[in-house]
Amino acid sequence: MAPAQVESSYHPFVSALYRNTNYQFWILQLVGWFGFALLSFLSLTLWYNQQEPAYIAHTILQSAMGVLVSWPLRPLFHYFWYDKGIFRISAAIAGVLGCSIVWTILRITTFMAMTGETDLWADFGGWLFASILIFLAWVGFYHGIKYYQLLQSEHETLLKVASENKEQQLRRAKAETIAHEAQLKMLRYQLNPHFLFNTLNAISALVKIEEASKANAMVLQLSSFLRYSLDNDAFQSVPLDKEVDALRLYLNIEQTRFGDRLELEFDIDPEARSVLVPSLILQPLAENAIKHAIAQAVNGGKISIAANLENEHLIIRMADTGSGLASTSDSKPSGVGLRNTLDRLDEFYGDTYTFSLENSANGGLQVYMKLPLEKQPS
Repeated sequence: MAPAQVESSYHPFVSALYRNTNYQFWILQLVGWFGFALLSFLSLTLWYNQQEPAYIAHTILQSAMGVLVSWPLRPLFHYFWYDKGIFRISAAIAGVLGCSIVWTILRITTFMAMTGETDLWADFGGWLFASILIFLAWVGFYHGIKYYQLLQSEHETLLKVASENKEQQLRRAKAETIAHEAQLKMLRYQLNPHFLFNTLNAISALVKIEEASKANAMVLQLSSFLRYSLDNDAFQSVPLDKEVDALRLYLNIEQTRFGDRLELEFDIDPEARSVLVPSLILQPLAENAIKHAIAQAVNGGKISIAANLENEHLIIRMADTGSGLASTSDSKPSGVGLRNTLDRLDEFYGDTYTFSLENSANGGLQVYMKLPLEKQPS
């Protein structure tokens, strides 16, 4: 719990006392010295059967004088606090001796004046020795409390720094998350205008040749696909089964457009259907196949989609019957669809995935993806 939270649970006076070392010093001064007065009364005044008012008053007065005489020690220690140890020790010894001599003289002088006793100067050494012990105890208590306060202050500073660092880390993580999500949304929605433009052109062409029923079916299919696209956030994963359904929506639109020229084949391992993948990650791959393999062939062609599990990874292959790669230099993703897919995979998986383009067995292009296995919670 932070210090501010601790202080807020106490009375305002206690909180102020907790923060103000001056208050703490004077309270400890008064409690310590008048506690010494009580101890002197019980151990000396009563022991020597000196219950007269003068003796009792002197016991109280000597403690009051002790409060005043010891006060200069505090600024003295403050002055030498950050000096070398030898200077601090020397200052402490000089302070103890000086205060002890002054306090002893004051005690003896006031004691003789108040009680009428005389010839006490002969015992000056005994009184001075007791004074030295008392001021050594004062110095010991002072340094002990001072070091404790410094330790507490350092502890509070460390807690504050740790709290600030944690808050900065949370803000940084939140900012990174927002940036990550914004990047994914940008990449995902970059595809929609491109796909929408092609589909609307196809619908327009069907209307011109008076294929109203096909155009109407295409509008309905487009509506279903766009609804799916908008209902799924770009930065969330979906089960492969749902992603394949979305791909079917898209390919149904293209089949309305191409008719018998577009043949489809799906081979999805049942065990792979629950694996999570980025939403609409397959659509741009299929669109690329439509553009380069189906649309350019007089007789159309075939698109095959297969998915299975291999060694804790999801393997997805999408192949077409087009012309394939002319050279190995073409194996690098290019174009909006493939580049977008690769960027989204980077955002989702970092360097834990594999993406490659290669010629398939039937001569066309095959897209190969190996993704980390992440299953939908049951």
